Amino acid sequence: MPEVLVYTTRICPYCVRAKQLLTRKGIPFREIDVSEDAAERQALVQRTGQRTVPQIFIAGRSIGGCDDLYSLERSGELDRLLAE
Repeated sequence: MPEVLVYTTRICPYCVRAKQLLTRKGIPFREIDVSEDAAERQALVQRTGQRTVPQIFIAGRSIGGCDDLYSLERSGELDRLLAE
């Protein structure tokens, strides 16, 4: 299974929802909390062009945020991406 990386903050309800979906599906993920890490947050902005969290990556590819993750799940694309 490809690596799933989730950038989060502690007070983000969308981060909680994204992590819940991944956990419910039994998908292991690595979480990087950027709440108090300005350098990591800036690196995320440079990588994605976004300041919002969560930012989710599958196999190094940005898939977007929580709404994007749920959209992939509804369409069946999430399972396909995880099978690659």
